[in-house]
Amino acid sequence: MQQEEKTLILFKPDCVLKNLSGTILQRLLSEGFRLRGLKMMQLNEEILREHYAHILDLVIDGEPLFPKLSAFMQSSPVVALILAGPGVVTRVRTILGPTNSLKADKGTIRGDFGTNSMMNICHASDSPENALIEINRFFRPDEQF
Repeated sequence: MQQEEKTLILFKPDCVLKNLSGTILQRLLSEGFRLRGLKMMQLNEEILREHYAHILDLVIDGEPLFPKLSAFMQSSPVVALILAGPGVVTRVRTILGPTNSLKADKGTIRGDFGTNSMMNICHASDSPENALIEINRFFRPDEQF
């Protein structure tokens, strides 16, 4: 039996602005995951620089990615949640589909609701180790259950 793990999910501004938060949460919970934290929050430059430190210098088509990504992620509040369950990190990423929504199959969350690589409905942790770091970045200990 797989050991229980936790993951961080962020419902991005496109999810919130399209009023899809309840739909996406229901799809995730219907997979048997347990909710261990949930809140709506407005992100700022400081937390985004920390969260996206690995791509701060990334340039795509001659333009730095981070300024556009930061503006997008601050364009609306996001919904942050902690999900728990056996293999939750890998399972959630499979349910979401590839980062680029244009390459995501129908039936995946990004394939059904996403627009592109940035406007792809959700962020999800990519490993159990990063999940713990990300959970602690977005949730104080007293907000984790």
